Amino acid sequence: MADPRLPLSRRVGAAPAPTVPEHPDVDRWRPAVPGDLDELLAFHADVARVDHPNWVESRDELLETFELSHVDPRRDTLVGVAEDGRILASGAVFLPPGQETLVRSIVAGAVRPEVRGRGIGRRLLGWELARAREQLAASDKPLPGWIMAHAEEVSPDAHALLERAGLELRRHFFTLEREAARPVDLGSADEEVAIVPWSAEWTESARLARNAAFVDHWGSQSTDEERWTRFVGGEQFAPGLSFLAIAPVDGRDEVVGFVLALRNEQDWAGQGFSSSYVQLVGVVRPWRGRGIARHLLARHLEACRDEGLEKATLDVDAENPTGALGLYTGLGFEVAHSHRSYVLEF
Repeated sequence: MADPRLPLSRRVGAAPAPTVPEHPDVDRWRPAVPGDLDELLAFHADVARVDHPNWVESRDELLETFELSHVDPRRDTLVGVAEDGRILASGAVFLPPGQETLVRSIVAGAVRPEVRGRGIGRRLLGWELARAREQLAASDKPLPGWIMAHAEEVSPDAHALLERAGLELRRHFFTLEREAARPVDLGSADEEVAIVPWSAEWTESARLARNAAFVDHWGSQSTDEERWTRFVGGEQFAPGLSFLAIAPVDGRDEVVGFVLALRNEQDWAGQGFSSSYVQLVGVVRPWRGRGIARHLLARHLEACRDEGLEKATLDVDAENPTGALGLYTGLGFEVAHSHRSYVLEF
């Protein structure tokens, strides 16, 4: 790997604009547009039934592609459309603005199950990687540059495709589940810390706590106000299932821990049960080791039970440095699914 002190643009080198692919089964390739939203939802539902029946892309998630300021759908998305107008393949390449220690270009793509095995995915990935290189080459920051991609453990063809393209397996992630009705021990309370339900008044303090808590997480960078506002203001965000740890910091009360959850009802049919999804769990470093995360999760599980939800679910890095996996399994969460993260580094 080139000297990371050099500007990223020099390490990436020449990165011409991606060429629109060709394939006999695809009538035309073009950028995604807002008018595709309903067809994209149907496309992702077809993909989910085969690749990850436990979750499906939501309308809110798809809308981000067209509404976030750092995404240019004309350059960052590509769909392959059949003669009848159905979307056969969809890809997107995102360069998030948080870039404190790392510049990430994240590629995401899929092909409709009934037309797989014909080379469509290979051509789509080729376009995505070219666009990702172009994004990284536009940065002069002396930081590592990563092209990142994710694949479900049950999708060996996707693993092989990414590895042939030069990406390396870097991390395993687990999806955990726990029955909400099972008793849960709240644990001993820290006298300096108040555990409170989510309230919008803590929005910015919670964002700053999230960024501080995730500094030592693999691949994580900060979340800006725009994305944070969309998250906590989204239709799936569940204030009644989300909790904050509040404590005095430098003479004023601040968020020092959080469990922030979604209620993704569109996932329930594929899962076979009603559930919450814990999007974020974290405690800022000076407040770790006091049982705050356990107490927050216990409150979340109680709230799930009170709402009649059958299970709580969450994802965790198998090598999380804070010991999160041990915390979750100690609370009764069990591994149900897994997926992999791949990286091409510059």
